[in-house]
Amino acid sequence: MPVPAPAAAAPHALTVRPGSPLGGVVTVDGSKNACLPLLAAVAATGRHVRLGNVPASADVQLMLDLIRQCGIRISYPVGESGSLILWPGTLGPATPDLPDAACIRASYYLVPALLALYGSAVLPWPGGCHIGERGMGEHFKIYETFGDTVRSDEGRYCVTASGRKLGQVRLDLPFRSRGATIAAVLRAVVADCRLVLGNPNLSPETTTLLAVLQEGGWDVHASDETITLAPPQAAGGGLHWWVPGDKIEAGTLACALAATGGAGRIEGLRGGDVRLLAGLLNQAGIPVSVAADAVTVHPDAQPTGRPLRAIASLAPDGLDADFEPSLMALALGLPGTHLFGDSINPGRHHNLLPQLARLGARIDALSPTQCRLTGPQRLTGALVEATDIRTGSALLIAALTARGTTTLTGLDQLRRGHADLPGKLRALGADLTELVR
Repeated sequence: MPVPAPAAAAPHALTVRPGSPLGGVVTVDGSKNACLPLLAAVAATGRHVRLGNVPASADVQLMLDLIRQCGIRISYPVGESGSLILWPGTLGPATPDLPDAACIRASYYLVPALLALYGSAVLPWPGGCHIGERGMGEHFKIYETFGDTVRSDEGRYCVTASGRKLGQVRLDLPFRSRGATIAAVLRAVVADCRLVLGNPNLSPETTTLLAVLQEGGWDVHASDETITLAPPQAAGGGLHWWVPGDKIEAGTLACALAATGGAGRIEGLRGGDVRLLAGLLNQAGIPVSVAADAVTVHPDAQPTGRPLRAIASLAPDGLDADFEPSLMALALGLPGTHLFGDSINPGRHHNLLPQLARLGARIDALSPTQCRLTGPQRLTGALVEATDIRTGSALLIAALTARGTTTLTGLDQLRRGHADLPGKLRALGADLTELVR
């Protein structure tokens, strides 16, 4: 048997040089943030699932490995890139130990999956990006409302299912947490009971999960005030799910096109997921149009000088916090005084602002979660680090407009959220060079 060739070393850094305005057509990958709860939902439903448009980002690959350790079997259809077939396999004698779950923030989605498979879940505290504490208190209250027992210590937490048959669970969230909303929905699926959830999060990632459950026979109704979920009347067969295109990757590419004065079309997403972002760009004088499956940045931008006000919000139709860093990088080149805020991830500005400052950006921190800047500013290439996924995306945008060469390190963080964001920028004409040790 021939010896396989060693895998190519992953680049540890990128050099970015300014050049001509970006342009062209590019297709985004599936959304990491939408895919992770769908993978956990496979175990919660206990049904065979064919899942398409699965991104190859590092966080998704880690979640696949984690659910495989939980007992989910995974196969890869020949000739169907990005497609998976998942179904329950052989379970071990005890709840599995999953130390690698500490490397991903969304590992808490595994709790309902493990309750479905083993009746208990033992997990390390969530990790991943260092952008603020990922509190588990609301999750624990949800499980306790279902009658589950929760224990925790410094290193891990344990949830044990009550085993009681439940007819209906009713609860209200104190704030519109996406993670808590999805946890409550998946826990109701495992309990095979009716759920009435007040003050829910209705982000596209949540509504994607609700839509696939509805296709599988669950009775789902969602409004700004309440989600109600009831189990199917009869057991169903296999399910076919699809991961929506990555709205954050699309927004990042749109901001990169706009920052360089370019024009292009970004395909493979649900246009409605970026409508708010497009509205902000149009207000700033950057012509953007949204179609059902694409967003287009048009030529002949005429910056208006109107300020960008990018304040992240969990409210229905609020700005997704993950758009804010790319908008901040874009605003450095736009006239006007612009305001930004992200109280959802209170540590993000602590990462982002010092890195942009290395490029010469002058940003006033009004508080730990709000800042203000006046543009346009002239940036200069420097050595910077992707300290988290979205900081890395913002630094790529800023580097494309800076004088001289920028070297970006910390690519492991960038790859957690994107399989190949630099490759998509290169497809639009960006001058990016990978550096391998």
